[in-house]
Amino acid sequence: MALIVRRGKVPATPHTEFYSKSGVLSLEEIHGTFGFSGAFSRKQHFRSYPTEQVKPPKKSSINLALKPARDATLQPYHILTARMPYGGDFVSSRKPIVFGSSTVVSVAKPVKSMPQDTFFRNGEKHECFYVQEGQGILRTEYGRLALRKGLYLIVPKGTTYRLELSSKRAYILIIESTYPITFPSHYLNIEGQAKMMAPVVETEIETPELEPPKDEKGSFFIDVKHSLGMVTRLTLGHHPFDLVGWEGALYPFGFDVKNHHGIAREIHTAPPMHQTFQSGNAPYNGFSICSFVSQMEGWHSKDIPAPYAHYNVDSDEVMFFSNASYGARKGVIEPGSFTFHPGALPHSPQGKAALRSLTARGKMSDRLAIMLDTFFESLTITEWGYKYRDKEYPLSWHKAAIAANGQRAEALHGT
Repeated sequence: MALIVRRGKVPATPHTEFYSKSGVLSLEEIHGTFGFSGAFSRKQHFRSYPTEQVKPPKKSSINLALKPARDATLQPYHILTARMPYGGDFVSSRKPIVFGSSTVVSVAKPVKSMPQDTFFRNGEKHECFYVQEGQGILRTEYGRLALRKGLYLIVPKGTTYRLELSSKRAYILIIESTYPITFPSHYLNIEGQAKMMAPVVETEIETPELEPPKDEKGSFFIDVKHSLGMVTRLTLGHHPFDLVGWEGALYPFGFDVKNHHGIAREIHTAPPMHQTFQSGNAPYNGFSICSFVSQMEGWHSKDIPAPYAHYNVDSDEVMFFSNASYGARKGVIEPGSFTFHPGALPHSPQGKAALRSLTARGKMSDRLAIMLDTFFESLTITEWGYKYRDKEYPLSWHKAAIAANGQRAEALHGT
């Protein structure tokens, strides 16, 4: 993130003597990426290093191991995540849906806050949350961020956090990546600002509000995800939210999906026009995240607003439907539907979607969907994803075509 943020008190010159209060030397930490070459922030701890464990590390009771479905048959998937159970907190309720060599997509449906003395840190993946339902606060060492419906939250790898609910439950899509998740580089000018034709503006992000440092002793547990879903519990003797200040370009932030300002054109707009975030080095690795927000459909006199059939052989596509108003899948999906279309298969709108879409020409859509396209990375369905699949989905195109042909025959015969 090109936007440098400062919160609290930090010395003007890095790596120099600085005191939290009289007689207490503040201890510096660098939270960095790409070795010493990527975005970083410097953090000033009140009096303790984040390495001061007071008990030996042990295996956590949380298990986030990835389990592929036993059936590896190639097919398109429609996963009904709205029908998955609620329960647990934000970490324990995670249910992986698909995963690849550098990507994991999960759904969490917590009904309670994480314990006051317990925190989570993803030590192997950067995270993007999309809030389908719920309210609360994401507390991190960088400060607090509001949690609300329609918000993206970007959490850098290695951030320590806990999620507190103020609603009875929440419903959150979680996208994890080995690579940092940022605004696409092609949206930015050489100074790192969003170009004036970009659909996103970096000044519309929501940055953390730093809270007073917690200079507290005790036992504080940090569950750290690592090594393909293993979780180890660390025990610190001081509160991890002990920063007197921080400054830098690496920090968690929020971005409201409504602040993705859609780009429309005269004919159908391809998915890259809807891109909000990017991870990795497109088009060679990582993925793009697109926001299909409400916008005007094409206004060409013969435009077909529905997407064409496509066979993007270098990308696996997953799509989370926040509502059921996406024209190409109307009548098939429900809010919370999650489709997974492997790159080895073409996919298209169902039934009469293309014909139906003609009436939407030049009008505002009311859709809301989140799409992820990988770059040269195949995804695998998990046990959870397979369990909640729509078993009829692979044949839904054929059945929709038969139904459409039947309707045409009835119209021709006047029955």
